Amino acid sequence: MAVNRGNSQARPLKGLLALGLGIASGHVFGAPITFNTALPVAKGDFVFRELIVVGRSGDDPSGAGRDFRGTAAVTALGYGVTGDLALFGVLPYVDNELELTAGGQRVTREASGFGDLALFGRYTLLRRDHPGQTLRIAPFAGLKAPTGDDDKRDALGRLPPAVQPGSGSWDAFAGVVATYQTVDLQIDSQVSYSANNEANGFEAGDAARFDASLQYRLWPQALTAGVPAFVYGVIEVNLIHRGKNRVGGVADPNSGGTTLFLTPGLQYVTKRWIVEAGVQLPVVQNLRGTALETDYVLHAGFRFNY
Repeated sequence: MAVNRGNSQARPLKGLLALGLGIASGHVFGAPITFNTALPVAKGDFVFRELIVVGRSGDDPSGAGRDFRGTAAVTALGYGVTGDLALFGVLPYVDNELELTAGGQRVTREASGFGDLALFGRYTLLRRDHPGQTLRIAPFAGLKAPTGDDDKRDALGRLPPAVQPGSGSWDAFAGVVATYQTVDLQIDSQVSYSANNEANGFEAGDAARFDASLQYRLWPQALTAGVPAFVYGVIEVNLIHRGKNRVGGVADPNSGGTTLFLTPGLQYVTKRWIVEAGVQLPVVQNLRGTALETDYVLHAGFRFNY
């Protein structure tokens, strides 16, 4: 049916939320905005992050005039079990809206609610500390549980997967993140893979991604005793490849592909908390068929440790 056909690939926020929302350790330096860091969470400490993510996809090559808008309030909590092992939980509250032309009329399909809960652990495998600098490498792995509603309906019937708050499937993800930090800057990079499963006759394509982030202290330029806060400039790249979705066991030719994002941002950093914002801008989108392109994804929020 025209209302549902081709909508399964309009999942810009869901794809980004699955692996792109790590939380950093509590420290007085910057941290990646769109993914995790290898810096540890001290034993017995908690790290809390609240992030608003707003995405829009409106460049529709299918002729259906699809316009997807998604907003997510993402709550993340981390706990240092030991100096090397940290556990994390991430739960979004999402508000999705899809406008399109079906049967000659403009229709809007929308849903909101809590999404899927992601739980994962991260272990510091390598640590090299020297005066004024440190290097950490930490693999991580986790599961995404189907806690979000995946059976919402409207007057037209069951909403397409792109609009549902939850996926309905148990999915696994894993990767490794590396962090190099000096007193002036921090570099983070991450490779990760998400394996998605079928639910309700729909299976989102697996996703592989490479992320890199540079955070550079813009102010103050010289470190002196008693400086209460810092301003960091952030620039990140996110290379994301998604496989084809499968609907009823059949691969959807109008789904999946590769997107390269460039993310400029700013962070205001104190000893206990960080306020930050950045916007993901697609610079390359090599998508299959009539898959919906992403216009932008805005990230803004705060994090603190206690």
